[in-house]
Amino acid sequence: MGNFVDRVKITVKAGNGGNGSASFHREKYVQNGGPDGGDGGKGGNILLYADENMHTLLDFRFKSKYTAENGGDGMSGMRSGRKGEDLIIKVPVGTVVREAESGRVMADMDTAGETRILLHGGRGGWGNNHFATATRQAPNFAKPGTKTEIVTLQMELKTIADVGLVGYPNVGKSSILSVVTSAKPRVGNYHFTTLTPNLGIVRQYGKDIVLADIPGLIEGAADGAGLGHDFLRHVERTRLLLHVVDISGSEGRDPLEDLDQINTELEKYGNLGEKPQIIVCNKMDLPGAEENFRRMQALAEGMGTPVFGVSAATHQGFDALMAETAKELETLPPILHYQEEEAPEPEKKEAEYRVIFDGATYFVEGPGMERLLETVNFDDLESLNWFHRTLRKMGVIDALREAGAGEGSTVQIGEMEFDFVE
Repeated sequence: MGNFVDRVKITVKAGNGGNGSASFHREKYVQNGGPDGGDGGKGGNILLYADENMHTLLDFRFKSKYTAENGGDGMSGMRSGRKGEDLIIKVPVGTVVREAESGRVMADMDTAGETRILLHGGRGGWGNNHFATATRQAPNFAKPGTKTEIVTLQMELKTIADVGLVGYPNVGKSSILSVVTSAKPRVGNYHFTTLTPNLGIVRQYGKDIVLADIPGLIEGAADGAGLGHDFLRHVERTRLLLHVVDISGSEGRDPLEDLDQINTELEKYGNLGEKPQIIVCNKMDLPGAEENFRRMQALAEGMGTPVFGVSAATHQGFDALMAETAKELETLPPILHYQEEEAPEPEKKEAEYRVIFDGATYFVEGPGMERLLETVNFDDLESLNWFHRTLRKMGVIDALREAGAGEGSTVQIGEMEFDFVE
């Protein structure tokens, strides 16, 4: 499809929070200054910006990894670390962003100029001044910043248009778009002239209507034949379809069969078959068109679908067609917006660790333990006492006891080995 790219995968990571500082006030003539470690700075966010000057996701083929800046570490003198700089990722208007693993919609960037926070940066860790109490006046430990995860995103560009022109290749969709709007699509008498959706605007009854020329569909498009999936996703947002057929049958096909075949493909791809249609019989200026048009009128009457005969070559029949298009749009719901889906509830704390006994040693493993170990100064008694109290609060001591640990049992957390003490 040339340089038009409408589906990519990228990885993004918000900035980590900065670590808190464990420092003490040092000043001449002040013998025992108190804790004055500052907090770590917040990590940078990942933001999306809907840029109306972008029309493809091609840029993401060359750069697929995006990381926001980490927060700065806290400093002495109660000075907080610097906040990490946010990273703004520009995407074309109409880009739907999903979490690749779960498929949940994280953002639908369907409004030009909108900015949205996609991922929040990690929280900065507390400095040691937060851990000072009446009985612990010189805490020699601080809290690390929150680490963020790498997230894989699936991005799809879905054209924003009120009306989609669909039909077989070479039936004249691009020509019709150029006649009714100011769009200048490439037009030629050969298949797959259009390899990207072209947009045009027509003003009708004081309102702008956005039309999209969807590249030609073929039999099996919904199953991925040809470039089917790439084209069909651009029909999803449209409110109304103008189903264009070559009513003259100039390529040896029956236009009624063409209509049925394309509708079959639309029905296979989600709910596209339920979208309202107007049948547009193009090439009325060619021989054989009048007879086929009468057949199409009879079929359309049974379907309850409006039908219009036009000629892009002679510019005939478009006033009535566009008037009916505007009338239909008055009664239809707005352009489809993909609702963002809430992230699943985070796992309970108990899932943050697990206890494994190999017959000699009790191992406590998991992300919760890894984060906890980062906060502890094992050379400081007060820090060790705080570590032990935190294990109790998290339920680790009870979990070890339930696993069979008793006084003097060997317990290993990370690289540290302890004796179990009740």
